[in-house]
Amino acid sequence: MVPLNFSALHPAAFTLVGIPGLEEHHVWISIPFCLMYLIALVGNSLLLVVILSDRRLHGPMYLFLGMLSTTDLMLSTVTVPKTLGVFWSYSKTISFESCLTQMFLIYFIFVTESAILLAMAFDRYVAICHPLRYGTVLTHSVIGKIGAAAFSRSFCIMFPPIFLLKRLPYCGHHIMPHTYCEHIGVARLACADITVNIWYGVVAGFLSAGLDATLIAVSYAAILRTLFRLPARGAHLKALNTCGSHLCVIFLFYTPAFFSFLTHRFGHSFPKHILILFANLYVIVPPMLNPIIYGVKTKQIRERIAYVCLGMEKGRWMLG
Repeated sequence: MVPLNFSALHPAAFTLVGIPGLEEHHVWISIPFCLMYLIALVGNSLLLVVILSDRRLHGPMYLFLGMLSTTDLMLSTVTVPKTLGVFWSYSKTISFESCLTQMFLIYFIFVTESAILLAMAFDRYVAICHPLRYGTVLTHSVIGKIGAAAFSRSFCIMFPPIFLLKRLPYCGHHIMPHTYCEHIGVARLACADITVNIWYGVVAGFLSAGLDATLIAVSYAAILRTLFRLPARGAHLKALNTCGSHLCVIFLFYTPAFFSFLTHRFGHSFPKHILILFANLYVIVPPMLNPIIYGVKTKQIRERIAYVCLGMEKGRWMLG
């Protein structure tokens, strides 16, 4: 029996169209995307420098925030440079292997970031509901294990789609109406039944981000129940303030992601350009805004950033 040659079933490369119907406006659309990417790079890099350079910021909350900034940098860097290349007509082609690699990294980082947001919710739960046990529960060893578990789970969930896409025949179809490679977008180019791909994506999404979002909601329900039992009103406001940044980040992360995830699979009546725009927004807007939110709402980080910026300005003045 002649073995099946999978390399003959798929094209050597795909051509990324960008945002269908808005090709004439790609250059103008690229301007805010480029600015958002630069803000994301500077903001998350600065946040990482601040956290790593100050021992006072090596507590659990800040270590999780450092992980979040790392994943934000990775998520935006994996997608936005290629998107800008498509917008500028500089590089619209992507090899089949590179496409699968980009797809894997996007979802791997996304699922990891979802797990980190869950870990941050657990951190707030322990800090508010069990403050006396905070130091013994969230040790550096436990934080390391949480990070390792997040990476391991993401790898196990997102590795199978590579084989699910490689098994499909594409019959020469290579024009992809998107700015980057995503699972269902690639699968829909195949000239075969993709039911397995669709349902794997749905199950994987709900067992990762969906489960994480549910557990985050349970954590905050427990936090609210604890807060209502506190006699002092000032304690309520202080505790809620520590959760405010995290809640904003959760909203920014899950809202566009779930909208894009569900409409790509079930919202066939939505205009294609709206779906592609949302798919791009959820990989760049949260990475851009997360460091701003934490920089504004967290006093320790705000003070440290001001100190670093003041030191840089003083150094430039002395050199001048």
